[in-house]
Amino acid sequence: MLAERVQAEEIMDDPALGKDVYAAVLADLATVNTITMARRPTLDFIRRAVGTRTHFSLLDVGFGDGDMLRTIGRWAGSRGKSAQLVGIDLNPRSEGIARAKTPAGAPIEYRTGDYADLVGQRFDLVVSSLVAHHMTHSQLVAFLRFMESEATAGWYINDLHRHGFAYFGYPILARLACWHPIVRQDGQLSIARSYRPQEWTPILAEAAIESARVERRFPFRLCVERLK
Repeated sequence: MLAERVQAEEIMDDPALGKDVYAAVLADLATVNTITMARRPTLDFIRRAVGTRTHFSLLDVGFGDGDMLRTIGRWAGSRGKSAQLVGIDLNPRSEGIARAKTPAGAPIEYRTGDYADLVGQRFDLVVSSLVAHHMTHSQLVAFLRFMESEATAGWYINDLHRHGFAYFGYPILARLACWHPIVRQDGQLSIARSYRPQEWTPILAEAAIESARVERRFPFRLCVERLK
């Protein structure tokens, strides 16, 4: 069990999924992120990467309902830093959902489309959360190459750790929390689709990236960091 990554598709990735259902799934996923402290590793990375600079630009690939970008925006504002925050998501339903949850005047621009279309725009930082395990092997290698070339200060992948305790424990938590049935099913599948630490080494080598660091973060997060 879990010796190899599962390749099955998740329900939330189905283009035919209804708008209201998709919105409910994203809302519960944001709650999952809060309960599991999922945003903390990304914020820790941004703190180290930004350092003492007073302004930074950041691209979030696969923003979902925008909860990560809103958190980053609040983090920057509370520290007197100005931020140019851009999110891009393939799913056209994400943009409207994220905009509706974002306060007017927040330094966030949501876009619908493929991150590959942003080649040449350059950002200080590129981040993603719970996106890597949705990609095929070739898509992930291409994404790593994109981040390496387009992020001037660094990039960060925040994803799950394929771990037995997480795999068998998540359904219990999801049932107790009464999360959407799709979140219950997809959440466990996401764990099965994610990576283990040693699996990142050949992937990074294939992308010709030598200075990235793979780290385990509590609870059951596996993140890849590249500071420049």
